[in-house]
Amino acid sequence: MLSSTSLTRPVFAIEPMSGAFDFESFSARMKDLAAQPYQSPVLVDSAVYTGLNYDGYRRVQFDTKKARWRDDGHGFQIQAFPPGWLFKETVSVYEITYGDAHPFAFDSDDFIYHFDDAEERKAIESAEFPGIAGFRINYPVNRPEVADELVAFLGASYFRALGRGNIYGSSARGLLINSWREGPEEFPRFSEFYVERPSGDGPLTVYAALESQSVTGAYRFLISPANAEQQETIMDVTARLYFRSDIGEVGIAPLTSMFLFAETNRHQFDDFRPQVHDCSGLVVEPEAGLPQWRQLNNTPQLGNSFFWDANIRAFGLYQRNRDFENYQDAGAHYERRPSMRVEPKGDWGQGQVRLIEIPAKSETDDNIAAFWIPNEPPKAGEAREYGYRLIWGDLVPDNNSELAHVVETRIGQGGVSGVENVASLRKFVIDFDGGRLADLSPETVFEVDATASAGEITSSTFSRIDANGLWRLVLDVETEGQTLIELRASIGSGGEPLTEAWLYQWRGEQA
Repeated sequence: MLSSTSLTRPVFAIEPMSGAFDFESFSARMKDLAAQPYQSPVLVDSAVYTGLNYDGYRRVQFDTKKARWRDDGHGFQIQAFPPGWLFKETVSVYEITYGDAHPFAFDSDDFIYHFDDAEERKAIESAEFPGIAGFRINYPVNRPEVADELVAFLGASYFRALGRGNIYGSSARGLLINSWREGPEEFPRFSEFYVERPSGDGPLTVYAALESQSVTGAYRFLISPANAEQQETIMDVTARLYFRSDIGEVGIAPLTSMFLFAETNRHQFDDFRPQVHDCSGLVVEPEAGLPQWRQLNNTPQLGNSFFWDANIRAFGLYQRNRDFENYQDAGAHYERRPSMRVEPKGDWGQGQVRLIEIPAKSETDDNIAAFWIPNEPPKAGEAREYGYRLIWGDLVPDNNSELAHVVETRIGQGGVSGVENVASLRKFVIDFDGGRLADLSPETVFEVDATASAGEITSSTFSRIDANGLWRLVLDVETEGQTLIELRASIGSGGEPLTEAWLYQWRGEQA
C-alpha cells in the first residue's frame, strides 16, 4: 500500500525536510522559498474522493486503533483526515524523533469506510489513496482513560482546539490576507507539518509551513493540553513570515467564529432556541484604559469595527454564557463551545484589532472574524516575526477582578412599556455581574459614562435587580435619521471604574 507522502506530496521549489530538523533551518528554508515563484498545490485527482459530499465524507473515518503513538505512554495520539468534500488538497506530515524528521505514512488501510452500498464501499477501498488532508491530535483531556480530540489542523491554515469539557466551535487561522477588501481574499495554507515525538509530560511541538501567492511562513506551536488540573488548552505560537509581495492588509492571529442570534436580534429568526452562536462578544484589552466587551451583532448590513492601540495586551472571541437554559440545543450544545484569547508576546507596536461581522442566515456560516493589523502593511522582501499565546477554553470571568463584566445585552423598543413610542427610539439593556458591584448597596452614587457617535441618548438608569443580583444599565437612544451608531458605556463611582466598557455597533436595525 502506497503512503500519502509518496503519492501526492505538494510540489515545492525546495523539498520538505527529511533528516536533521530544527526551527532555524526550517525558517531559513521558508525564507528562501519566498524568493521563488509561488507554485499552486497539487489537487486530488481521484474522482472517488473528490466526489464525496458532506455525508459521504463523514463516512470515511480514521481507525482509532491505528492512531500513531497510541501505546507510547505520553498520552498524545495522531490521527489523519482523508481528502474529499471541501478538502481537495493534501498535506505532508513528518515525525521528528531525536532531531530527525521522517514521513508519517498513512494509507487507505488506516480508514474505515462506513458505506451501506457495497459498490460504493468497494470503489473507495480499492481506489489509489490520494493522501491526507490534515490531522488531529488526541489526548486524555477529560478522563485519563479516553484520548479526546484536542487539536485539528484541516483546510487552508485553519485549526481548532478544545479545553476541558468543550466541543468544537470557533477556529483560528495561521494568517489572514485582504479579507473583505477590494478584490479577492487570499487564503494561505499550511502545506507541511512536523510533529515532534514527546519525550515526557511537556508540551507537544508542531511546526507548520505556510504558503500563498504573497507570503511564506515558518510556524511553531507549543501545545499544552487541558487536563484534570488545567481547564484551558494553551498554544504558544511563533510565526515567522517572509513576504513575496506587498500586502494591503495582513491579519495576525486571526480568529473565526459564528454568531447567528441572541437577545439583541432574536426577532429576526423563527427558532425555538433563545440563542445560537459559537461566541457572543469580542474582548479587547488595551495597553491602558478599561477592558472592552464588544457585543456581537448579525444584521443585513456588513459590520466593520476597528480598535486601535499602541501596544495591545490581549483580544479574543468569547462565549460567556455557559448555561444550557440560554440555548436549549441538546445536540449542538452551544454552552460548551470554547472561547479563544490571544495574548501578544513582546511589543507588537501600534496597530488595531479589526472585527468583521458578515450577514448570516444559517448557523453553518462562519460569519465572524477578529484579527490584529499592524499599522505598517508588509512590503515585498520583508520578514516579520510575531509571537503570541492562544488560549482555548471556557475562559470564565475572573472572580478576583475588581471590574464587573457584561452578562447579557438586550435591545427593544425604547420609551415606556405599555404606551405607544416612536419606532426610532431604541432601548439598550446591559446586565453586569461581579467585581466590586456585588459589595455595593443600591444607595451608592453611580456615574454612568455613556456615549453615542450619532443620534442621542435620551435617558439612562442603573440599578440592582433584586431577582437575580445583577446590575442593569438601561439606555434609550433616539436613532432617527441614522444608519450607524457606535455606542459605549461603563459604570463608575467616586471617579473609580466599576465595570468593563460595553460597546455596540447599531447598524440601522429596527429603526
